[in-house]
Amino acid sequence: MDEACINGSAPVSAADFSLTVKRNCSISPQTLLWLLLATVLLSFGIATGFALLGAWPVLPFAGIEMLALAIAFYVNGRHAADYERIVRKGSDLFVEVADAERVSIHRFDARGVRVLMHEARNGLRIALAERGKELEVGRHLDAPGRRGLARLLRARLAGS
Repeated sequence: MDEACINGSAPVSAADFSLTVKRNCSISPQTLLWLLLATVLLSFGIATGFALLGAWPVLPFAGIEMLALAIAFYVNGRHAADYERIVRKGSDLFVEVADAERVSIHRFDARGVRVLMHEARNGLRIALAERGKELEVGRHLDAPGRRGLARLLRARLAGS
């Protein structure tokens, strides 16, 4: 699972806060493109060598492999800037979720919102819940990070 980070900002008042949870992307898009280009050149170089020795069916498979790698890099790159921003302003709690090109904003009443922790098949799941409405947060964190986020949110929301 990707590592991620939580950034907090200074509160406007004692109860207000802002937290940003985002993916830990340690490679820039330009570096990723150079890595893909180097891999394509190396793979086709090796495939060309085998093709010259008579094993020409290697070339189409090398092409399919590089296409699959390019698609995987593209999908990963679309989500490189994903984040969740949790902001409390007075009695309102806003959660801004950026997923690929989509940005959605969810509003909760900070006085009635609960922080839920569910054990799921793929690990711990954290959600904010209020009056039947539930929103998963901390998707970019590992299990210890999600536990820490839940503790931090509960502590910050307890000051209602």
